[in-house]
Amino acid sequence: MTTKIFLVRHAEAEGNLFRVAHGQYDSVITPQGYRQLAYLRDRFKNERLDAVYGSDLTRTHTTASALYVPRGLAFRPLPLLREIRLGIWEQMTWGEIQRMDTQLYVDFNKKPHLWHVEGAETFAQVRDRMLEGIRQIAAENPGATVAAASHGAALRTLLGTLQGMTLEEIGGTGHGDNTAVSLLEVDGDKIKVIFRDDASHLPASVSTFRHQSWHKGDAAIEPGLWFRTVREDEDGRTAEALLDEDVVGRVAMVVEPDALRITDYAVIPALRGQRYGIQLLGQAVQYARTRDREKLVLACPEELKGYFCKYGFVPAGEELVMDLRRVVRDIPEILED
Repeated sequence: MTTKIFLVRHAEAEGNLFRVAHGQYDSVITPQGYRQLAYLRDRFKNERLDAVYGSDLTRTHTTASALYVPRGLAFRPLPLLREIRLGIWEQMTWGEIQRMDTQLYVDFNKKPHLWHVEGAETFAQVRDRMLEGIRQIAAENPGATVAAASHGAALRTLLGTLQGMTLEEIGGTGHGDNTAVSLLEVDGDKIKVIFRDDASHLPASVSTFRHQSWHKGDAAIEPGLWFRTVREDEDGRTAEALLDEDVVGRVAMVVEPDALRITDYAVIPALRGQRYGIQLLGQAVQYARTRDREKLVLACPEELKGYFCKYGFVPAGEELVMDLRRVVRDIPEILED
C-alpha cells in the first residue's frame, strides 16, 4: 500500500529572520511566519490528511498547526525530524560564524560531507535519522496521506538522499523556502520523491527567500553582522554591530522589572534599507529571553513605528511593545487574525 507523505519546511522563525544559527535551539515563528501559515493552510484546504507529524521543536509544531487544527487531528511529535544539531554554532549570528571560519561556513552549505563542529551532529547522522523517521511514519500509516513538518537542512539532506545523491552532491542543490512543500510516495522499502521544495502557494510579499541572498550564491555567503559587547552588567547590555571589522551600528538595552527596554538602535545611513537593522532587533530579542523578560519596549519617532510594527511590536500609548510570549497564544486564533 502506498503512503503519501507531504513534507513541509517550518514557517519563518526567528533564526531565519534575525540571521542567527538555530539548529535544535527552540525558536519561535515570526509575524511573517504566521502570515505564511495562512497560505499553507489554504494550499491544503482540499487535501485529505489522515495524520500530521512534526519535529518536537516549537517552530515545526506551530507550522503543523495550520494543517492539523482545521481538521481536528492530533499533532504527533517525532524528534527524529529535528533540525541538525549545530553544537557550538547554536545562537551565533551567521555573520560571526563566517568571520570565525569562512571555509567551515561554506562547507555547511556546499560541502556537507566535510562539515563538523564541536558538539554538532554530522550530516550523515541527520540523513540516517530522517530516513528512520520517514520509515516510521509510513509504517504507522499504511495507505494513508500524511503531512510532516521539519527543517531546512534536515529536509535538504533527506530529499537529496532519496533522489540518489551523496552528501557531496547534495551540497550542490538548492534550499527550500519557509513552508515549502515536498511530496514522497512510500511503497514498502521504496521511497520516491514526487516533487520537492515547492513554495508556489506563497506570494512574493511573504516569501522569506525573496528578501534574502545567502541561498543564491555559489558559496552561500551573506554580508552578515557580528556583535561586540561594549557594556554588560545587571542593568543591561550595549553591543556594537560590525560588518567585517567596521562598526556599522549599535543596540543598547536596559533591564526593567517587567520588560527589556531598547534605548538605542541605529545603523549607519549608508547601510539603512538593507535589512541589517533586523539583526540588531534579533540581539534584543535574544537578550530579553536570557534575562527572562516577556516583552520588549521602545520609544521611536512616528515615521519609524511602521518598521517596528512589521516585526511584531504594537502601539501601547506613546511606546511600542513586543510580546515575547506570543507563541503561547491559541493557534486557531493566530490563524484567523
